[in-house]
Amino acid sequence: MVIDFGSFYNFPRLVNTMLAEMDAPSAALRAKTHFPPLNISETEEAIYVKALIPGAAIEDIELTISDSILTIRGEIQPKQGRYHRQERPTGPFSRVININVPIELNKVSASMKNGVLKVSLPKLQASRPRTINIQPS
Repeated sequence: MVIDFGSFYNFPRLVNTMLAEMDAPSAALRAKTHFPPLNISETEEAIYVKALIPGAAIEDIELTISDSILTIRGEIQPKQGRYHRQERPTGPFSRVININVPIELNKVSASMKNGVLKVSLPKLQASRPRTINIQPS
């Protein structure tokens, strides 16, 4: 008689995964840690960050940049009233973005329209790529 223990081979790993998921915050809390959602794009001249922050006022948002870290911090004030469902987040939020290239700090600009925050981070001239001509010897 042969007893097959193959189905129990992954059992310790499955128990560890289950315990880790029970210990982790709920999906709703994990989703809130990534608010506001971002689009980050790059050209040879600059890095562009777009953040979707519907319901936030310009005066409730703070942008800071130091070294190579851009921080978007703010708070969306909750609207008063009775809700049957509220899926858009309210309250404080913060997002930290690592920028891996030197930025011209005095030329950074930001604007906001219709809940979309746009930040332009011009690259330092020395960090931009350049073409090197090869001379025949």
